[in-house]
Amino acid sequence: MNSPRKRSSKVVRRDSPDALPKYRVAAVQASPVFLDKQATVEKACHLVTEASGEGASLVVFPETWIPGYPFWTSGVSRWNYPPAKKVYGRLYRNSVDVPGPVTERLGEAAREAGVFLVVGVHERIRSGTLYNTILFIGKDGRLLGKHRKLVPTFHERMVWAHGDGSTLQVFDTEIGRLGGLVCWEHWMPLARYALYTQGEQVHASLWPSAGETFLLACRNMAFEGRLFVIVSCSYLTRAMLPTDFELMSEIESSPEVLSRGGSAIIGPDAAYLAGPVYDQETILYADIDLERIIEEKQTLDVVGHYARSEVLSLRVNRNEMTPVTYGEDEAPEGQTDG
Repeated sequence: MNSPRKRSSKVVRRDSPDALPKYRVAAVQASPVFLDKQATVEKACHLVTEASGEGASLVVFPETWIPGYPFWTSGVSRWNYPPAKKVYGRLYRNSVDVPGPVTERLGEAAREAGVFLVVGVHERIRSGTLYNTILFIGKDGRLLGKHRKLVPTFHERMVWAHGDGSTLQVFDTEIGRLGGLVCWEHWMPLARYALYTQGEQVHASLWPSAGETFLLACRNMAFEGRLFVIVSCSYLTRAMLPTDFELMSEIESSPEVLSRGGSAIIGPDAAYLAGPVYDQETILYADIDLERIIEEKQTLDVVGHYARSEVLSLRVNRNEMTPVTYGEDEAPEGQTDG
């Protein structure tokens, strides 16, 4: 990683009260301390400090970075296979309660650095269920909210439950209206549109790794929604796995590099402002100016002059989906989902 330099994190505002801010963003491309929640959180805090030292006001981390993307489910997990069950149990033990000690520690790091923070985590609930979740944390350390991936992709359904519309949201902050999606959610046209209609301006795009086709989806979203898109991907090799990883023998034939990265920062005209970068740990930076969003909407505004709501419209169910409801909206003691 780059050595941090002393540089203040600052959002630049213009003289006009109606002008939008400009500031520096950071896309982290790094390896987690795989399947080690506490060590990965401490690494995240260090990287937040480094990015702040380079002047970043927003720092974005990859998909399920705490404690690492479950790459092993693609080809190595089998039904009722004891080693895979052991890995799932290990993953659950190292997953994140929201809110909880991890969100508090990340909030402390964001507050000390004076940055907004977006982090991908495995979120757990007491029932044993896991979700692929994005955490949004303000520069005051407060947990703004979360987004749960709506549809786990293919083999990921062996790990995560479905999210719902209650977390398909955009957060109004001093650095603009901030939202995010995970991986193949970028190919869900209606999910994208739901964010556009909430006025999203800065989009956190979280992936395990992103090749050309995946980045095409990110560039399309930037152009379609007139957004700044910060793409954050992991870099992971087999040598970075714990020596006692239960499925090590099953992945001996896998490539040495398990996640190549592909992080990038994209402007509202779909042009790259930084990256993409592969095959290394790094932090990408770019200075973004939200005024550009308004300028680009002169020619394309998909929720404004380029919408025909009397012909085409979208309905979003914002209710939280739960498997059971109880009288007077109260769950029996010990059966909450916190």
